[in-house]
Amino acid sequence: MNEDIRIHSWPCSYYLDTSKQWIPGKLSLTPTSIRFTADKSGELLVDFRLSGISQIKKESSHLIFSSLTVLEKGTKHWFSSLHPNRNVVFNILEHFWREQLVSSQEGGAGAALESSKGRELTGMLEGSQKRLEDTAKVLHSQGEQFDNIMRGLHKIEGDMDVADRLLTELESPSWWPFSTKLWKTPVEAKPKESPAAPDGGSQEGILLRIPVIITHRTDSSAKPGKLTVLPSGLEIKDCNSQLLHRFEAREVDDIWVHSPYEISVRQRFIGKPDTSFRLLAARMPQAIPILQVHFSRKIQFLEDALGFAGARKSPQADLGTSIWQA
Repeated sequence: MNEDIRIHSWPCSYYLDTSKQWIPGKLSLTPTSIRFTADKSGELLVDFRLSGISQIKKESSHLIFSSLTVLEKGTKHWFSSLHPNRNVVFNILEHFWREQLVSSQEGGAGAALESSKGRELTGMLEGSQKRLEDTAKVLHSQGEQFDNIMRGLHKIEGDMDVADRLLTELESPSWWPFSTKLWKTPVEAKPKESPAAPDGGSQEGILLRIPVIITHRTDSSAKPGKLTVLPSGLEIKDCNSQLLHRFEAREVDDIWVHSPYEISVRQRFIGKPDTSFRLLAARMPQAIPILQVHFSRKIQFLEDALGFAGARKSPQADLGTSIWQA
């Protein structure tokens, strides 16, 4: 089931109110819930829905230790000693929590998020079809822009013909009676045709824009941002809409799908470090079909994402994993 997919897990400690002590264990995030499992006993101490959370905050326990609190149905849960750090865990939990709330409001209820895997894939296909329709509209608008460019070229050719005739008249004998009239006619026509040049300007259409959690090289720098998919490439921006990096389509060397919710984009270089970004998002299942269309030869589904991709060759997944680890 989709709700059993583990998106991320972090070592931490949970304050058990019944025994008044901190229990070491592991905090796990799934698409619909948050869970905490104790290390020693393996007991599941916390398991509640993201839709039931009313608040996620950064607080301090005993005024010293940095902690993360989750308010769920009037009960406050305390998590401390989070690894790699509290900010990373907070950004990821808050992202999926907010996306869950937005999805619940748009759908009218959270039942659609708890549907079977087959129903989810059907929804993804419908979303993919819509994105393809948007792509067709963008391509149609670009075709119109090319038509405008061709009209401009035809006008330029017409101006060249007029210039040739003018040069011919200048070379004609002085007694030619029509030379002055032919000279005046094209001069008046030029200013009328020159303003048509700015029509060649084009605005690129956006295929998809989703909020993401961005990790650049180190796990300690996971921050919220946005991923924009364009016909010409990918743009990664921070939460203030400042451009962090733009990948032209020809510059993208690898796209690895680690899970239905996490991908990596890399550009290789010789003699200097590669440029790579790891992107985690609740709406990533909507972006992956579009990336498959535009980067079909560069996208690879790793082992944890093979079920999401359908029929894939495992040797390619193993190769992608080894490259990423290297």
